[in-house]
Amino acid sequence: MKINNDKTIFWNYDKNCIEFVEQTLLPVQYNIIECDRVERLAKAIKRLEVRGAPALGVAGAFGIALSCLEHDDCNMEAFFKLVSDDAKYLKSTRPTAVNLSWGITRVLDKIKSSGTLKEARETALMEAEAVAREDEAMCHSIGNYGAEYLPDKCTVLTHCNAGALACYTWGTALGVIRSAVKAGKDVSVISCETRPLNQGSRLTAWELSRDNIPVKTITDSTAAFLMKKGEIDAVIVGADRITPDAVFNKIGTYMHAVCARYHNIPFYVAAPYSTFDATGKESDIIIEERDREELAFCGNKQLMPKSVPAINYAFDPTPMELVTAIFTEKGVLKPPFTKDFPIA
Repeated sequence: MKINNDKTIFWNYDKNCIEFVEQTLLPVQYNIIECDRVERLAKAIKRLEVRGAPALGVAGAFGIALSCLEHDDCNMEAFFKLVSDDAKYLKSTRPTAVNLSWGITRVLDKIKSSGTLKEARETALMEAEAVAREDEAMCHSIGNYGAEYLPDKCTVLTHCNAGALACYTWGTALGVIRSAVKAGKDVSVISCETRPLNQGSRLTAWELSRDNIPVKTITDSTAAFLMKKGEIDAVIVGADRITPDAVFNKIGTYMHAVCARYHNIPFYVAAPYSTFDATGKESDIIIEERDREELAFCGNKQLMPKSVPAINYAFDPTPMELVTAIFTEKGVLKPPFTKDFPIA
C-alpha cells in the first residue's frame, strides 16, 4: 500500500517564502498558499489554515526565518528587537499549544550569536529546516513505537487530526496507524467529526481515505455507544501540550478518555518530547477560547439564536491517570508518568 508523505508546511527557496497547505479548504480543495510576511503567517495560524502541535512548531521556526528576511534596513540591535517582537506576536496566536513557542524560541536562540544580517538569515533558515527534518524523523519513530501496541487486527478511534496535516508529514496519532498498516496490520479507523471545526471529518478522514486506510466518521457523541458495543479496540490521540498532571488536546478528548476507561479500552497519546511542559501544571495553562461564530454558523447556515452566547473552548485537559501510555520518539512512557517526565 502506498502511503502519502506530502509536506504540510515548507520553505520555497525560489521565492524565499513559506508555503503551506490551506487546511480550512479541505476536503473540497487542496491549495498551497505562499506566505511571505509574518503577519500573513500569524493570520494563517489564528484561522487554523496551519494547525496541529508539531506543524505549529515547524511554522514557528520558519516564521522566524521569514521575520529575518523582512527586516533588512537596520543595525543588528534593531534587527534583533524587531525579530523578537515578531516572535512574541507569533507566540500569542495560539497560547495553549506549546510546540509553537518551542519552535520559535529554538530558532530565535540560535541566531542570537549572529554578527551580520546575512549570517542571522542563513542560520535561521538552517535551524528551521532542522526542526522540520527532525519532525519527520520523530513522527516515524513515534509511529514505529506505537504500532507495536496495536493488535494485528483492530479498530482505532481517534479525535481531531493528528496526522500529516498536523505535522511536517506522516503524523503522530495517525503516524501510529500508518506505521501499523505499513507493518502489515489490519487497522481500520473511527474518526470523530470533532466539532466545531470538524477536523476529524474534514482532515483525518481525508488523509486516511487518500491512503486507502479504512475509515468511518461518527459524531463525537457516538463514541461511547460504539465502545459499549465492543467496536473500538483502542483510542489514539495527539496532544498540544503535556504537563506532569494532564494531556491537553482538542476539546472532547477528556470525554473519550473517561469513556475508554469505563469500557476497559486502552487510551494512548502520541506526541513528541517538544510537546511536554515539565514546569507547568494544569491550573497554569491558558485554555484557548474561540469565536462564538464557529458554533453559531455552519457556512451561511445559522445554527443558534443570535441572543444566545456560546462557550467554545479549543482544548481540554485529560488527567494523566486516564492515559494508558504515551508514544514518543524516544520510546513509550507508562504510568506513573511523573517518575521520568520528559524534558524537551
